Amino acid sequence: MSTIKMNAKPLLSLAFLLTFFNVQLYSQEFSLNNETSQLIVSGTSSLHDWHVDAEKQKGTIVLDLSNESIVQKLNVQITAEGLKSGKNGMDKNTYKALKTDQHKYISFQLAEIKEAVSQGNGSYKIKSTGSLTVAGVSKKINLDFSLQVTSNKVTLNGEKSIKMTDFGIDPPKALLGTITTGDEITIKFNSVLTN
Repeated sequence: MSTIKMNAKPLLSLAFLLTFFNVQLYSQEFSLNNETSQLIVSGTSSLHDWHVDAEKQKGTIVLDLSNESIVQKLNVQITAEGLKSGKNGMDKNTYKALKTDQHKYISFQLAEIKEAVSQGNGSYKIKSTGSLTVAGVSKKINLDFSLQVTSNKVTLNGEKSIKMTDFGIDPPKALLGTITTGDEITIKFNSVLTN
């Protein structure tokens, strides 16, 4: 009787270790690398097209390559006053429109993977939904992107067009309203995440 108990303990320990190793093997977390990632917001105005670059962003992704939906978690946070155009006046108008005195961040939180199609060699086409929060207003959006996985790096590429007014933002104006900004903007991202 005592021999069975002694043998059961190592077996239970081995089963636990194998289960833990299995989870570690398939489920991996990666963190966004601010230095190598790029996010650009672009739009139009009555004078010329414009764009701002996100200089401060962070986020994480959790992948499970054994699971059909692949992406288990994804969140990205952009510092609103880290959006820079290279023009001080434009940046001030942008921050005013985004109400950065009250809402410091723009964020995306994954809700669901609708489809994940393997393209081979660790490359996937992803259709997802999630919550985008801008200027304190959250909206459910569809987001399609490509995902490339290597042993220590994940790269996400995609773009999404939204309307500022959907998030309660009045498109910025300049020079006493003589220059007006178009309502639609496009967000393009090339996000690099490492573990």
